[in-house]
Amino acid sequence: MYDYIIIGAGIVGCFIASRLSHYKLKGLVLEKENDVADEVTMANSGIVHAGYDPEDGTMKEQFNLRGSRMYEQICKELKVSYKRTSAFVVATSKEEIEQLAFIQEKAEKRSISFRYLSGKEAIEKEPALSEKVQAVLEFPTTAVITPWEVAIACMEEAVLNEVKLHLEEPVTNIKKKDEGYQVITTKGSYETSYVINAAGLYADDIYRMLDESGGSKGQIVPVKGEYLVLDRSKSNMVNRVIYPLPSKAGKGVLVVPTIHGNLLLGPNADEVSRKDDVSTSKIGLSYIREALVKTVKQRELTCVIRTFAGIRAKTKENDFIVEESKEFPKFIHIAGIDSPGLSSAPAIAEYVVDELMEFSKTSLWKECYVRRQRSICLKELSKEQRKCVVKDDSRFAHIVCRCEQISEGEILDAIHRPVGAKTIKGVKKRVRPGMGRCQGGFCEPQIVNILARELGCSPLDIVYDRTNSVLIKEELKGGGEQEE
Repeated sequence: MYDYIIIGAGIVGCFIASRLSHYKLKGLVLEKENDVADEVTMANSGIVHAGYDPEDGTMKEQFNLRGSRMYEQICKELKVSYKRTSAFVVATSKEEIEQLAFIQEKAEKRSISFRYLSGKEAIEKEPALSEKVQAVLEFPTTAVITPWEVAIACMEEAVLNEVKLHLEEPVTNIKKKDEGYQVITTKGSYETSYVINAAGLYADDIYRMLDESGGSKGQIVPVKGEYLVLDRSKSNMVNRVIYPLPSKAGKGVLVVPTIHGNLLLGPNADEVSRKDDVSTSKIGLSYIREALVKTVKQRELTCVIRTFAGIRAKTKENDFIVEESKEFPKFIHIAGIDSPGLSSAPAIAEYVVDELMEFSKTSLWKECYVRRQRSICLKELSKEQRKCVVKDDSRFAHIVCRCEQISEGEILDAIHRPVGAKTIKGVKKRVRPGMGRCQGGFCEPQIVNILARELGCSPLDIVYDRTNSVLIKEELKGGGEQEE
């Protein structure tokens, strides 16, 4: 019997698992994909928003404000990257300047630091801004993280502290029992006191397993956002996150400096019928470029090395749902965690564990807790430090990814860590080979061979991401000619 089962290993599920792992409890995380942080967490803007945007009195306001103030310390404890970039919210007309006043009023009420700049002052700080910019509100506490790095680190600590993680194990049914719940998957059946539904895009499907009527509350409306990634040669284009004025559709099309020096452009926001539709389109990407002309100079929008799309789990309520079900006690329902969900994730976890589950009121807190160790990153070391690392392990001298200067030693660490990589994308998420200008054109074949060797399988079994994303269909023999 488990004390709790968490369904879903996106950033919210990972934060909850990490927080619960501080208690003397028996826990299990079930994830339908073959890695953690593989869907919404893998495809978003990576911004820790200051908290001026959500409507008053909403869960979005509550959790965004609290979460954004928790992140820096959490990232320090997890030994992951966190960078305060500041942000500009830009106005390009008289009407938009008037709208800035409303944002300023909310920021003052919420004790969020800001400063008002004229268009000239803003362009002096960020020369890539469009000449159309007439005024700016700057929010210096805005920060960026790498979302999947944070999620993986949270899950590593959870696993190091005896939380079980089962990947590729979709939940197929949930049954209410006299004491707790029976959670049925494609691979087994588990008894638990608590169920924490952190299934993201599929949270409504999970809830309907208990209540077929489901109701309209919490019904997920999938909204697709497309992005362009610029090469690091454009890293000096802007130093801050650049926002247009927010609208009912969201925060608009942004320019985001990432932790690793790339620039992210996007997203648009289109409702789609399928939760797995992560295709990009010429229309969508063109829309992003056209929208950005309002805030930055057109000549800056060059050197695109990748495009991608992600789905946000919106609900018609336009607010987060984080509650214990009235009909099903000890079933914690978390749904509609769209923007600012990333900023809110640590505060949502705190609320679930401390308030809804009330474990902070118990004596179950662990006195001894195992912290994760950060991976070696050669690029961050001095020449002398690199020499010492290579002397201890010569595999750190073998550079596999030229664009990102990633060694075989770093890739091996990514594979053999507590929540290790089993796919090409899994390696990419953890140590970045394939994230550079060539997007894996040179290093992917080597990574396939390293994964196959370390996992004890054939290169034919190695997938890029999901189970059906096989890269190599058959082996060629005889001087490159296919065997008859």
